[in-house]
Amino acid sequence: MNEAARRGWELVEIIEDAGVSAKNLDRPGIKRALATVSTGGADVLLAAKLDRLSRSVKDFAELLDQSRHYGWKLVILDCNVDTSTPAGEMLAGVMAQFAQFERRMIGVRTREALAVKKTQGIVGGRRANVSESVITDLRAMRSKGMSYAAISDQLNANHVPTAQGGKQWHPATVQRVLDRVAA
Repeated sequence: MNEAARRGWELVEIIEDAGVSAKNLDRPGIKRALATVSTGGADVLLAAKLDRLSRSVKDFAELLDQSRHYGWKLVILDCNVDTSTPAGEMLAGVMAQFAQFERRMIGVRTREALAVKKTQGIVGGRRANVSESVITDLRAMRSKGMSYAAISDQLNANHVPTAQGGKQWHPATVQRVLDRVAA
């Protein structure tokens, strides 16, 4: 808000995608903001931080293309980027590369930490909320030689709720449930 006032801009709207990852542009807030600038409702898309706007080089390049096509500016405060200049556009591209790198490094660190936990015998994820009767049925079907796919098809045909209360069983889900109860 202060930056818009400092630059003499009228603040049209503050839009947030609170709690939603910036890994892609499929977010309600950014979609609304893009609709506003693309239809001429605002001249500038002002973002506080690049990594909250986009963590994908491809998506960021798409934002830059849209800004050029529709004639609006993209300004990112944390890295002092203003795409209305060639230097600002170049700097924005470099910063997007770093944001994507950080997103990928988070994934690597998470996988490595989970692998360490697994070697320690710690299993992550949600616990399956499957009734004992369903587990008994799963074991019986498996002992009869039924494949995971055949078991999931039968569960779906009988409208048996999944471990998390969903409607669709998948072969991998059946296998995970059986693996967890066997452990």
